[in-house]
Amino acid sequence: MDKSIYSPNLHIYPDGPAVARAFADHLIEKLGEAEDGPLFWALSGGSTPKLLFQLLAEEYKDKIDWSRLHFFWGDDRMVPYDDPESNYGEVKKLLFDHVPVIGEQIHPVPTDLEAEEAAEAYATTISSLLPQNSDGMPIFDINMLGMGGDGHTASIFPDQMELLTDSRICAVAKHPENGQLRVTLTGPVINASDEVDFLITGGSKTLRVAQIINREQLATTFPAAHINPTSGRLHWFLDRAAASEVGY
Repeated sequence: MDKSIYSPNLHIYPDGPAVARAFADHLIEKLGEAEDGPLFWALSGGSTPKLLFQLLAEEYKDKIDWSRLHFFWGDDRMVPYDDPESNYGEVKKLLFDHVPVIGEQIHPVPTDLEAEEAAEAYATTISSLLPQNSDGMPIFDINMLGMGGDGHTASIFPDQMELLTDSRICAVAKHPENGQLRVTLTGPVINASDEVDFLITGGSKTLRVAQIINREQLATTFPAAHINPTSGRLHWFLDRAAASEVGY
């Protein structure tokens, strides 16, 4: 990988809670930059976002103008909202039930539909609410992502690399091991975001993080390595364990 075309801003902290706090402070900064307008935020699942949502509910409830935030999801599993595997359900339990947000600000994947219908309906919702770039792609103010141990991000898995260039806003993905269906944003939408922020912690991610950030030969086989927003605003929030083999 060419350093000139992939050079994320690295932010390294001692542990997962410190990463969550740093991102919470970053969110406040982003709201300040946007002045009075809405901020469109695509959320992700995973252990580090859980720490973030808990922190926001417990310590940032009175520090954030919640009325300005609109919440979306980079991906979600095709399960009911009350299922333990629902990304939306997790955020509702940890954050929405504890802060002053209303239904009109929350835009989950409609998982009560069939998968293809859900992807199309979610794309319509996103298109109707977000500004668009010259290619007709919606622009999220913040697209928050995690990364799996296999290098997947959102629900773009290594065996479904075509989703990185899919012209649709949303698509259906299938988990390569259990076959579970998911709705995911596609690569062009993620890369059209004004800012993309990876939140990655833990020793299980060390190797993949190093391969991608150090631009090793295998890096191009991992979907996360292809996330490089046209805005140039790409941030990786890492703990020391995840960043321990990064070369700079």
